[in-house]
Amino acid sequence: MMLHPELLRAARTARRPLGAATLLLAAVTATHLAQAVLLALALSRIAQGETSALAPLLGSVCAVVLVRAALARAQRLVAVDAGATARIRLRDTLLERLGALGPPATTGARAGAVRATLVDGVEGVDAYLSRYLPQLLITCAVPPLLLAAVALVEPYAALALGPALLLALFGPRWWDRLLERRGKEHWDTYEALAADYLEALQGMATLRATGAVGRVRERLERRSDALHRATVAKLRVSLVDTGLTDLAVQGGTAAAVLVACASAASGKTTAIGTYLLLLLASECFRPIRDLSREWHAGYLGVSAADGITALRTAEAAVPDRGTVHAAWHTAPEIRFQDVRFTHPGSGRPALDGVSLTVAAGRTTAVVGPSGAGKSTLLGLLLRQRDPDSGRITVGGTDTASCTLASLRRGIAVVSQETYLFHATIAENLRIARPAATDEELRAAARTAGIDREIARLPQGYATLVGERGATLSGGQRQRLALARALLADAPVLVLDEATSAVDERGEARIVRELLAAGRGRTCLVVAHRLDAVRHADHIVVLDAGRVAAEGDHPALLAGGGVYASLVAAGRTAQEEAAA
Repeated sequence: MMLHPELLRAARTARRPLGAATLLLAAVTATHLAQAVLLALALSRIAQGETSALAPLLGSVCAVVLVRAALARAQRLVAVDAGATARIRLRDTLLERLGALGPPATTGARAGAVRATLVDGVEGVDAYLSRYLPQLLITCAVPPLLLAAVALVEPYAALALGPALLLALFGPRWWDRLLERRGKEHWDTYEALAADYLEALQGMATLRATGAVGRVRERLERRSDALHRATVAKLRVSLVDTGLTDLAVQGGTAAAVLVACASAASGKTTAIGTYLLLLLASECFRPIRDLSREWHAGYLGVSAADGITALRTAEAAVPDRGTVHAAWHTAPEIRFQDVRFTHPGSGRPALDGVSLTVAAGRTTAVVGPSGAGKSTLLGLLLRQRDPDSGRITVGGTDTASCTLASLRRGIAVVSQETYLFHATIAENLRIARPAATDEELRAAARTAGIDREIARLPQGYATLVGERGATLSGGQRQRLALARALLADAPVLVLDEATSAVDERGEARIVRELLAAGRGRTCLVVAHRLDAVRHADHIVVLDAGRVAAEGDHPALLAGGGVYASLVAAGRTAQEEAAA
């Protein structure tokens, strides 16, 4: 009878279908009782030699069986619908929560473990809600009523059945804590194995290249052995639970039979009373046997409940307390005003009093050596974190006062790490704008420098790109992600090393087209290769978390300092590569 608050919460999302499933299950139980009464009457007639009235009774039994079959089918359909409703709503809630958490908040959880919770764990909740909970309600209601009915026929039989019913219902509860602990150990082991397998599949190319396939296989075998041991440990406790229930059921039934036989032999009960006593004694334990079966079907949901709770209640790195629904109809100005931020656990600030302005409708580039704070700057703009002090405004509105959804909807981002889905090129592009026309797709692809390559593919924009864009090169994936961002037509475009996988000639051409296409939107570009940003309207140089210099390319180059050093280092690297 383990009831978890998370599972009860999920049940509330499907109250009506679960209530209907429970009522139908009660009707099915009523047909069992009706069948028991009719059979008791038929057997007593046979015992008394009154066979003339058997046909109507047996016909009634057949009718009850047919009604039960129809009710059972209807109950199963309603229960499946209830489980599906709760499952879909729970999974939607968890996915929405994952989307709200953002990248920094999800780094503590492995992708395979989250997948196991979202898929297998939620499926287990379905079985728990649709099968176990309705049966639990029936089990709590029916046996006490039947015990009272037995007491009316033969009080001593009720005295024999009562302890057995109590043992069958509450005896297994002695093992609940141990079973809960074993179940959690089993689920944790399963999550770890799922995470390792997913990681191994995603990194198979690296494992082959480094000759680590054998070592990873051995680790997976150890994980599998650990899961086997956890499963067996859980089964041992479960079998004790089941054995105790079966002992109570069989012992109680046998005791009731003995009492019924003794009562019949002494003449205390009539023939119909004896048969009714025997059949009702069996029916007393039917809900308990059914509950034991449904418990095993829904136990996975109980095991996964803690993981579901942890995922649903996880705190986002940035709380979404904003009330302003940002909507910029024209390119907005972006301001960083004395922004300071230190990463947790770091003794040195990543940004130390940064103040800069990204002009509306213009392209501003942010450059600097590794560790200068460029990515941190972008993360704060997107509110993946909030600054320790200072403020960031977009179009004059403090980003902290905006809802996260509206803020991020107004900013299209292309990062160095791109993600493409197992879908066609057109479907991947239309993620940004489902209603985009074919011409709009091609225009965005032309600006991103990928249109001609798509046209050369056998199926063009209908070509499947494979999981994570596996059939494309790194440069092609980046350019598709860039086209997707352009197609979104957001008023702010952020490019974080968005062309790092493209060769320098292609990068220069893409950047030129971006600058032309970017008029009318505010562009913020981060790049290590300075040739990619030399034509930007404004360049900001970061160094050690501070603004070291600002200006255009000629002025910064003439001024020397960090920017000139970066340009010189880039040229040296090009010469060494050419040599």
